[in-house]
Amino acid sequence: MKGRHISLVLLPTSRCNAACDYCFEDRTHDQLSQEGLQVIIGKLLDHMDGHSIEELTIHWQGGEALLLPPDWYRRAFAFIEDAAAARGKRVAHGLQTNLLAYGPTWDPIIFEMFGGTVSTSVDYPNRHRKVPGRGPEHYDALFARKLEMARAAGIDVKAIAVPNQATLAIGAARFCGHLVEVLGITDFQINTPFPGGAPNAVKRDLCLDLAELTRFHCELADVWLGGESADRVRIGPFDQLLDYFLHREARLPCIWGPNCADELICVDARGTVSQCDCWVTSYPEQHFGNIFDGDSLSDLLRGSRARERFLERPARLMQGECLECEYLALCHGGCPVRTYSLRGRLFEKDPYCELYAALFQHIAGWAARLSARAVRPDGPRP
Repeated sequence: MKGRHISLVLLPTSRCNAACDYCFEDRTHDQLSQEGLQVIIGKLLDHMDGHSIEELTIHWQGGEALLLPPDWYRRAFAFIEDAAAARGKRVAHGLQTNLLAYGPTWDPIIFEMFGGTVSTSVDYPNRHRKVPGRGPEHYDALFARKLEMARAAGIDVKAIAVPNQATLAIGAARFCGHLVEVLGITDFQINTPFPGGAPNAVKRDLCLDLAELTRFHCELADVWLGGESADRVRIGPFDQLLDYFLHREARLPCIWGPNCADELICVDARGTVSQCDCWVTSYPEQHFGNIFDGDSLSDLLRGSRARERFLERPARLMQGECLECEYLALCHGGCPVRTYSLRGRLFEKDPYCELYAALFQHIAGWAARLSARAVRPDGPRP
């Protein structure tokens, strides 16, 4: 791995209290023990030492991460802090949760370990997020109640949103208005659909019309940048792209990284090592190995043919049409799991390529107009 930083997507439990139609995870009763966590962290710190990596970010996910009790995280946090300090490493933590199990008992650890910030997922309109035996309306009501509780406790709740066909039908303005004005979520990211895991009818319909999806993204950027909310609302990846085209420091999402295999791995509750959480249960043929086997994470990664193919992907893409793209240095061929889920192959560009190119061009245009406006502050609004 390269650079001074590594990210670990850690799935300490495979249990979940939701029953979403499009879920790509395999809901089991697997749960990581404190002893297992210590093995994982020890081998990861050894790997960091061997590659002169100084910083680690752990993204705690699931299943549903809050189905482990707060005390489990309290003990985990104390161990990780001590182990990292002994090696001279810095560790940051992020939490992804559906919020359904949230209550006041979580507040101390959320503030201590996660800096008072959590990330959640929200669909609008919701067609597929459910709890067992109940419909989307029940899920929405429970989610809204938990979201309000968390916000009342002072927790900063960010969100990931995935458009569905109903989202495209209502349009960007209503979608943004619901998240911001109704739910009070002022920092969210739009992700493209990913039909991983066991196939079903819902996942077959996740592949939205590319032209309509592109239109929605560009309209959402216009709603954000053309209205009065840009100063108080952050929408990813538009904000990161705007920074990029304004020549400011930009932290782009992993789908556009030079190679996710250089800076990201995932470990689940069974010790399975894969590229990210999208691969764990969706595509077992792409697993790197098991972290509990052998003494060294570095040896496991170095000996994995599956990971070697991830490392090969950028060079292989350069042998095709990506080489001629003006956005190559920004996109790098896109997300491998989205490619694999729809094409069954790694060595092709992301199937959302046309969306990305149109969005890049659209945000670049906004950046140019905003720059011109900054030079002429009395000029017309862009």
